[in-house]
This record gives sequence, structure tokens and C-alpha cells, in this order.
Amino acid sequence: MSAFALSFAVIFVAELGDKSQLMAMTFATRFRFWTVLAGITAATAVVHLISVALGVLVGVNLPTNLINLAAGGMFIGFGLWTLRGDTLSEDEEQRVTRATRPAFFAVAGAFFLAELGDKTMLATVTLATTEGWFGVWVGSTLGMVAADAMAIGLGALLAKALPERVIRIGAAVLFFLFAGLLIFQGASGYLNGS
Repeated sequence: MSAFALSFAVIFVAELGDKSQLMAMTFATRFRFWTVLAGITAATAVVHLISVALGVLVGVNLPTNLINLAAGGMFIGFGLWTLRGDTLSEDEEQRVTRATRPAFFAVAGAFFLAELGDKTMLATVTLATTEGWFGVWVGSTLGMVAADAMAIGLGALLAKALPERVIRIGAAVLFFLFAGLLIFQGASGYLNGS
């Protein structure tokens, strides 16, 4: 349950201001809410299952303290990435606007490709190195879907109420806090000789 809660929170925060949210809002202008959400869910479930498998493989082969230190460094990188912000590339923009296949497959395909190598995929890999794989998979998938559903339903309202910069800074601060905790755990493990 703790792996689920942690993964949900981390991926939800990572998704705030991410290009996937921009894609979700754009798709929502062309297709029904539930079709877009179903496509996002299917693509996310597959990408995060791959991510969890990679994380488990890495976690089995490396010492926990080293993983915590590396994960802390990665979360600092995620925080910096979040501060920089995200935009859709021209190719991604064209994929969204020219989607002619059935809506579900258009959304799922675009999201699958957009998420490969994205910070949410890398964060899921990182979490799966030390947490239970099933909790991480379900939590990260639902965290991303919840953030994208929020983008579809409340994106326009939030954009009016909160500047994008405030959302990015808040998300980055949370990443830095997670990084500090992981680095502290890794360094403490080495100092305590475990």
C-alpha cells in the first residue's frame, strides 16, 4: 500500500505541467472525455509496466544504499526538468491534430510514444527499484491518469486561477524534497555500515 501511495503521489506531481497533460487537453478538444481517458489509461498501463520491470531488474542487481543515492540524484534532475517546463514538439503537435484513426487508438498510440523516456517513465523505473512492483505499477498508472483527467476537466480553470509557473515550482519543490529524503536514506545507510 505504501508503494501505491508513494507512486501515485510522485507520478501525479511529475505529470503536472508535463507534455502529456498538454496532449490530453488537445485531444479533449477533438474527442470525448471518456475516449481520451481510456486511451491515456491503456498507454500508461503498458508504459509503466515496462518501467516497473526495468526498475525491478535494476533493484535486484544493485545495493539499496546506492539505489537511494542514485534515485535522489534522479529526483533532483526531475525537479530541474519540471522547473524548465515542457512543450509539445512539432511532431507531437501534428500527431494530435491529424489523428484520423479511431479516437481510442490515436490517443493511446500518441501517449505511448510520448511517454517513452519521459520523466514519469523514469520516475516509475526509479520507484520500482526499491518499492513493490505491483503497488508502483498501479499507483504510477493511476497517478498519471488522475493528473491527465484533471488536465482535461480542469485545465482551463486552473490555468486561469494559477499561473503555470506556480504549478511548476510547486511540483519541483516536491521533487527536491523526495530527493533529499532518498539521499539522506542512502547516505545514512553507508554511514551506519549497512
